[in-house]
Amino acid sequence: MDWEWLKEFARGMIKPVAALAVVLMAMLLSYLQRLGLEGEMIYSIFRSFLQLSIIGFVLQFIFNQSSSIWIVVAYLFMVSVAGYTAGQRAKHVPRGKYVAGASILAGTAVTMFLLILLNVFPFTPRYIIPVAGMMVGNAMTVTGVTMKRLRDDIKIQMTLVETALALGATPRQATMQQVKRSLVIALSPVLDNAKTVGLISLPGAMTGLIMGGASPLEAIQLQIVVMNMLIGASTVSSIMSTYMSWPSFFTKAYQLQTKVFISD
Repeated sequence: MDWEWLKEFARGMIKPVAALAVVLMAMLLSYLQRLGLEGEMIYSIFRSFLQLSIIGFVLQFIFNQSSSIWIVVAYLFMVSVAGYTAGQRAKHVPRGKYVAGASILAGTAVTMFLLILLNVFPFTPRYIIPVAGMMVGNAMTVTGVTMKRLRDDIKIQMTLVETALALGATPRQATMQQVKRSLVIALSPVLDNAKTVGLISLPGAMTGLIMGGASPLEAIQLQIVVMNMLIGASTVSSIMSTYMSWPSFFTKAYQLQTKVFISD
């Protein structure tokens, strides 16, 4: 068996191990300030090392495969984990994990399809998996915030919503302001990031390309594509989550599901 890949991996880990010096500094400061975070820091670093190492070997395996099915498998796995995580944030939304997963799947799949259709990215693991990961991660955050904020706003303004329903409004009409507010709040960080990209900090994709030896102009072109796709995927996912969430807040008789809004 050829173990050359393992030797190469071990040699490549010299710099990451050396970078542990800054973690030791953080642990020392935590100890001196009696924060009690030393154990948490060790656990976090160990877990990140383990997760990244595993995903590195998995990606290496997928990149070496000729079948496109592995792209779909990796993508669906990311969406599943993202849906579960976003659903945990919006834990009081009925079927929150399924709603979040379906919303993230819809937003990222539509965006990815358009990018491939327009020949922005080729349908290969080396391009699609990293791009899908960025979109899914961003859509996960936005979707979780949207669902949680929508439920919380309706809870705070139950009297207003019930009054609108009593006057003949449909559930969607009665909660239109809450839906808009939750979407604006969830999408604002994505838009703010697009407004300030390159001015405050260099994004990860751009930084990675430059450090890898690519021209800054090439890195900028890719980063523009990344920002565009993040806005597109996040917007579709967050809007989809509102359409899938609000029906569970009401009964068939167009009354609020009181049990949904009892717990905090």
